[in-house]
Amino acid sequence: MSEEINEQEEFDEELNQSENTEATETITKVTGMYKEWFLDYASYVILERAVPAINDGFKPVQRRIMHSMKDLDDGRYNKVANIVGHTMQYHPHGDASIADAMVQMGQKELLIDMQGNWGNILTGDRAAASRYIEARLSKFALDVIFNPKTTEWQSSYDGRKKEPIHLPVKFPLLLAQGAEGIAVGLSTKILPHNFNELVDASIKYLKGRSFKIYPDFLTGGIADFTNYNDGKRGGKVRVRAKISQLDKKTLVITEIPFGTTTSSVIDSVLKANDKGKIKIKRIEDNTAANVEILVHLPPNISPDKTIDALYAFTSCENSISPLCCIIEDHKPKFIGVSDMLKSSTDYTVELLKRELEIQLNELEEQWHFASLERIFIENRIYRDIEEEETWEGVIAAIDKGLQPHTKHLKRAVTEEDIVRLTEIRIKKISKFDIDKAKQHIESLEEKIEQVKFHLANLIDYAIDYFKELKSKYGKGKERKTEIRTFDDIVATKVVIRNTKLYVNREEGFVGTSLRRDEYVADCADIDDVIIFRKDGKMMVTKVASKTFVGKDIIHIAVFKKKDKRTVYNMMYRDGRSGPSYMKRFNVTGVTRDKEYDLANGNKGSVVHYFTANPNGEAEVVTIHLRAVGSIKKLKWDIDFADLAVKGRGVRGNTITKFAIKKVEFKMAGVSTLKPRKIWFDDAVQRLNVDDRGELLGEFRAEDKILIATQSGKIKAVTPDLQMHFEDDMIVLEKWKSKKPISAIYFDGEKERYFVKRFLIEATDKEELFISDHPNSQLEIIATDYRPVAEVVFSKRSIENREVNFEDFIAIKGIKAQGNQLTTDKIRQVNLLESLPYDEPEEEPIEEVEVVDEEVVETSGDEASKPSAKKEASEPKSESSEDDGQTTLF
Repeated sequence: MSEEINEQEEFDEELNQSENTEATETITKVTGMYKEWFLDYASYVILERAVPAINDGFKPVQRRIMHSMKDLDDGRYNKVANIVGHTMQYHPHGDASIADAMVQMGQKELLIDMQGNWGNILTGDRAAASRYIEARLSKFALDVIFNPKTTEWQSSYDGRKKEPIHLPVKFPLLLAQGAEGIAVGLSTKILPHNFNELVDASIKYLKGRSFKIYPDFLTGGIADFTNYNDGKRGGKVRVRAKISQLDKKTLVITEIPFGTTTSSVIDSVLKANDKGKIKIKRIEDNTAANVEILVHLPPNISPDKTIDALYAFTSCENSISPLCCIIEDHKPKFIGVSDMLKSSTDYTVELLKRELEIQLNELEEQWHFASLERIFIENRIYRDIEEEETWEGVIAAIDKGLQPHTKHLKRAVTEEDIVRLTEIRIKKISKFDIDKAKQHIESLEEKIEQVKFHLANLIDYAIDYFKELKSKYGKGKERKTEIRTFDDIVATKVVIRNTKLYVNREEGFVGTSLRRDEYVADCADIDDVIIFRKDGKMMVTKVASKTFVGKDIIHIAVFKKKDKRTVYNMMYRDGRSGPSYMKRFNVTGVTRDKEYDLANGNKGSVVHYFTANPNGEAEVVTIHLRAVGSIKKLKWDIDFADLAVKGRGVRGNTITKFAIKKVEFKMAGVSTLKPRKIWFDDAVQRLNVDDRGELLGEFRAEDKILIATQSGKIKAVTPDLQMHFEDDMIVLEKWKSKKPISAIYFDGEKERYFVKRFLIEATDKEELFISDHPNSQLEIIATDYRPVAEVVFSKRSIENREVNFEDFIAIKGIKAQGNQLTTDKIRQVNLLESLPYDEPEEEPIEEVEVVDEEVVETSGDEASKPSAKKEASEPKSESSEDDGQTTLF
């Protein structure tokens, strides 16, 4: 109040000043509208419209729909239009908002039993008009949500009806359904979770054990919950479609990410294709009950690369930011999903306790009146009222007659009890059976004891309640979203190169619009280009239509960030008359559009020789000196393999202090990089070189991996860190060309079992090694040299059979049918310990002095081994000023 008085005084003072200065404007100060009305409006939207309550998990419109459906419930379906109209008695808004809210609840397939076209969450198709569709409460809703005895009521908006403040929901419903809403100044986004996992988590919580819950979506898909952060603000969930390879030219999307539809996914794929990010031939939508989107690829397009591109450039991968905001005690509150489950479980226990207490009170009342009734009839107290002429006399006579027999009762006899006794019919008195009355009282006593036991062991009772929920309603509610850890997809590695890059070496321009100049490579608009010049300078710049990068370009290529296998071999003269040096280096990260001096920094430096080697190759070159003075040796050979791979900032090893006339290529060399150790991480289903998962082996450039699937397909392919693997993959190992592959399979056409052994002759090609009949089935595959298997037959009368593959069949072609094993049905095949075999040693890898590719130095020492036949002693190496560069991107 004092603030308002002060404001009024300030206002009057300003008004007087304005009058004195003969101001022409009228000042109107607005106070209450902003101070009260807007706050009231914001509070109303938060509390009454957008944010769900923690107690029952409902927004007000959802709660009113449930209450109306219970009002109308008679076991039969009701028109949704009728339910919407009935709900309007409680909800002070239009019918459209009620109908939309009801459809959204129905599509979550938990509380509402639907009939008619309720739309499709997969395709995004809308529901039919509310006059055409019908609904009733599900059995789960009837069991879990309603109990008038434990419900608190309030008047509806117009005072004509009573509506629940909160429904007594005995289940973490908010987490099961999820919720999303935008209020004034805040919003909420609670992701749906799996029914059975919520029940299990509630049981664990009641038992005092730790638990973790992750979202589960009706649309299925794959999700990475690494950064879920318990659903709190700042968390993130990555969701992906489930994409597999149908054949070499077709991909199939069978599940879509949460928050998308088949239409939105297809639109995003078409847009990415139009922009040149991916390349597809056509796309088909065959979605009905299940998602099926076929992506047809043009020739010479990698399916593996396209799958990654779909994740990188379309809505096949989305990021969701959860934000758990709820209403508790009429205030918005931000909490995590674990706290939400604990609060909901505690609320369920409290409701179960109240129900038991109400049940106990009712049973005790039944026992009390049954005991009074027995006393009243068994002791013929009803005869005491025959002489009474007034109602008060009747009450007094019965009260007097009961007194000697009511000592064992648990509470005093009231006038209401006596009035009820007078209402007993003569027919019931005449047919009263004392034994049945005793049995009824004893059964009530047993029920009372049982309820008291449950109250004394409330937690165990609640655990049994949750177990009963799972057994009744958990079937068919298994997890649909697969939990995985995603690897990051680098967009530049998977984008389709739909643009051509050109260079004008003399004038120093690079770009996509220089079509009359020299073609460099295919590129994409998100790529970077690396340029080396004759003066020893290097630069990385973004692909553009035309960019000036400096004259006398000697090498240009699309830049690969963190590429440690591409090695640059370089010889250069330091300054105008200085000595010449040679070095080998990587370029893994730079600052875009910054010039780097790869020479020693002196003016007039020039590059004698430069090559870029994608797999660390080292060539032999011939040095030619100028015939000046008394130089005796004017020509000799140098092998780059004698140098270690170091950082780009090193000066390098001295070649000579004399002037070099030219450097000629003499002979190609082999890779000096160590073989790559490759691991397979089962969590993300990807290969890696980061020590994650199972080590597959050390791989040289020519080495391949062997992949076999349960469907009978096999291939030996060059390992690629971007490749995908089928869900039914059963063999993944380093391929050895002379190591036979053994298999037992069932031929669907001939209906008998065969054994075969074969070698893979054609690499980088997927082949079927069992018959292509739809009923054919692979029983077992072995990749040892001399495997042995035990065959267990379905008929117990047939003894188990041991199969030595080496003795049973010789090595034949992959297309051979094999030798017949049996026509009897096999129950299972078990691999036994293989027979001993001395495996031939692999060819030794040529020993060269080289740093490991994973540890590339950026400054410091000279190569540890001097170049061959050097003409002068080596000076010490100097560090480059660029050693502390920032990383690109």
